[in-house]
Amino acid sequence: MKPIKLSASQEDYLEMIFFLSREEGSARPKDIATRMKVRAASVTGALKALAEKGLINYAPYSSVTLTQTGREIAGRIAVKHEALLHFFTQVLGIEAAEAEEFSCYMEHTIPDHILQRLVSFAEFTEKCPNFNASWQESAEAYFCKALGCESIRCEKCNLPES
Repeated sequence: MKPIKLSASQEDYLEMIFFLSREEGSARPKDIATRMKVRAASVTGALKALAEKGLINYAPYSSVTLTQTGREIAGRIAVKHEALLHFFTQVLGIEAAEAEEFSCYMEHTIPDHILQRLVSFAEFTEKCPNFNASWQESAEAYFCKALGCESIRCEKCNLPES
């Protein structure tokens, strides 16, 4: 089976259907339009295209459901989004709204192997007892918080000066 090519917009619609189905139990076109801040006609066009690709079950004036393939693709997109959002907010300390915007943008382009490295790094920063760095806004560099040290160039950790 050849891979299904989707635009970033189509991926966004799939992801929204995925989340609405989880949160509300179903995804109605009206709810999709409201959440995505688009016109109903845009939703209709996108839903028809996704149905033609076999990713959703769609009939006018009915709730939309994901097919098995659609659910798998939407789940992968959602995982990417959540991983990027976590990395931006928890590791880099980016404000939530900005992190959300860039997570949505990057989820469509980041290769799986790079995302996996970001996830591994985030897990490392959360679990390693010797890694206690934090982003310092004024210097735009990491600094060490270990043992009361707040120096950009930490003698104890050998963090390089930025």
